[in-house]
Amino acid sequence: MFELPALGPFWVYLSGSPLLGLTMTLCAYLAAQWVFRRSEGSPLANPVAIAIALLAAALWLSGMSYQRYFAGAQFVHFLLGPATVALAVPLVRQLPRLRQAFLPLAAALVAGCVTAIVSAVGVALLLGATPELAFTLGPKSATSPIAMAISERLGGIPALTAAMVIGTGVFGAVFAKYVFLPLRIQSHAARGFALGLASHGVGTARAFQLSAEMGAFAGLAMGLNGALTALVAPWLVPLVVGWMG
Repeated sequence: MFELPALGPFWVYLSGSPLLGLTMTLCAYLAAQWVFRRSEGSPLANPVAIAIALLAAALWLSGMSYQRYFAGAQFVHFLLGPATVALAVPLVRQLPRLRQAFLPLAAALVAGCVTAIVSAVGVALLLGATPELAFTLGPKSATSPIAMAISERLGGIPALTAAMVIGTGVFGAVFAKYVFLPLRIQSHAARGFALGLASHGVGTARAFQLSAEMGAFAGLAMGLNGALTALVAPWLVPLVVGWMG
């Protein structure tokens, strides 16, 4: 009769190794992808959101510190750089369309960047937030490294900014479809650019799940919005805080 090997020694080795964080991350994402496929690609079953929830539950139930988890998960974190650079490949394939739509894309970029910053800071202040929290929320629609650097420079809380960036990305990836449909936005280029601009990396990942064209425009918007936010947010956020404060 076939017997399963004892998992005790393997678990003892794994629990004391940095590989535990990496293994947890991969298992959580594979489980999230399984749920996503079973839901037939529903945006409500976003694999990033599900994986985050599974990892948070696992860390809470096991009592593992985030520092210990990240000692292994940092290997996945390192791959964010090459993955971002790889977005240039679909962009090159869409260059003819990008040239044709230069002016509309530039206008959408400026409007989206300014709206994201002003709306976040303005709503926060209207609800009674402190200037520190407003500085934290201002760059939420940029990618995490840029947003955290801006937040720290303004006097915000970079760790909270990172959480808001992730929340913004997941929210956009999940609910963008329900905004596009009533507005009758069918163009994959327009949808992708909006997703990348408002929801950065998570939105871009969702766009690539739908089509290569949508993903290419999302990647372009993510990169351009990160650069523009880095230029605009350091003076626009204090301006809005000073005006409304």
